[in-house]
Amino acid sequence: MKTMKQVSRRSFLKNGSSVSVAALAAPMVVSSKVFGANDTIGIGVIGPGRRGGQLMNDFNRLKGFQYVAISDVNKNRMDKVARGQKWAKYQDFRQLLESKDVDAVINATPDHWHALVSIYACMAKKDVYVEKPMTLTIAEGRAMSDAARKYKCIVQCGSQQRSDVKSRIGCELVRNEVVGKIHTVHGANYPSPWEQPFPSQPTPEYIDWDRWLGPCEKRGYHTDLYTPRAKPGWISILPYSGGEVTGWGAHGLDMIQWALGMEKTGPVEVWTEGSPRELDRVVNMKYANGVLLKMDNKGPQGGGLFVGEKGSIMVERSRYKVDPAELGKVETKIKLPVSHNHQQNFLDCVRSRELPIADVEEAHRSTTVCHLINIARWTQRKLQWDPDKELFKGDKDANTYIDRDRRSPWELPKI
Repeated sequence: MKTMKQVSRRSFLKNGSSVSVAALAAPMVVSSKVFGANDTIGIGVIGPGRRGGQLMNDFNRLKGFQYVAISDVNKNRMDKVARGQKWAKYQDFRQLLESKDVDAVINATPDHWHALVSIYACMAKKDVYVEKPMTLTIAEGRAMSDAARKYKCIVQCGSQQRSDVKSRIGCELVRNEVVGKIHTVHGANYPSPWEQPFPSQPTPEYIDWDRWLGPCEKRGYHTDLYTPRAKPGWISILPYSGGEVTGWGAHGLDMIQWALGMEKTGPVEVWTEGSPRELDRVVNMKYANGVLLKMDNKGPQGGGLFVGEKGSIMVERSRYKVDPAELGKVETKIKLPVSHNHQQNFLDCVRSRELPIADVEEAHRSTTVCHLINIARWTQRKLQWDPDKELFKGDKDANTYIDRDRRSPWELPKI
């Protein structure tokens, strides 16, 4: 993985799109819409597949918005999802971003598309709900956060445990040191992705396979590669995903970062131990305050086991446990932001312009910790990480993993 070259928005439009330059340029100079209490938010859905369909169902329970457009490289699926609706339909997401009816997008594309879709949505002044894991590389996260800030867009990552009451309370108890100062955190040993040489199969005529591959190098279609969780499916395969390190790890490590108060930074050291197998070597990390994070399977998938001077707190999806229990029966002074519904929080923030509960910058920081696990396994040596500069200290080889090459015209745009 080499550091990729960046391209300007102008060269992207010139070289990469059948969409007109004038049409896609227009939203760049249009101010974001200011919503009143009775205004309806127009949402475009990009990637209405397995997870995208679930998100659409979640949003359907809410009010104050309407779907106005849909985009999918799979024409049959797009037609099926939009059946009976008056939504505009596009196989090219860039055409959806031209629409003045679209105020915000749900980005539920495969992981290797999250960054580009989100960045170009921000450049078109569309707010974004992007499914986790937010990025495929560390550099993508920095570009996404910078784009959100530059174009003043709301970007909510689908790290929905931030809106789970019990997960939040557990993290608050850790923050308030009810079991004393935390010295060690145990997490799940999420497996890394691997390469899979699928044989080529005939591409269904209704799937734009080249567009699905996007920034990744060309290869033949295979139904198990195209399916998210086949055997194994793209969620476990390089270069389309970070494996379960970024799959479940995006949830668990986000809870760990949030509970430790490290949601705007990250660890400073990372190293591996144990199994000679690269995919599941135990990874250790240390924060600047001395807290040791061990991905040794002694913690839950959706959180962590926080060990302090007087006891421990287990935090995972929808539950927490304090040991000894009486230490958790206190009124905490430090309070974390509150959201009771992740999708509603996004819609509320689209209206208020306040930062959402899983804001792009904090999601970038948590996803970076996931990427550090994979990079440690790939290099198999102790690494010094600078969370401010977002570079490895004195290790040019490790820094080549911060980003990856991309197939033209899908390079990251300059922000």
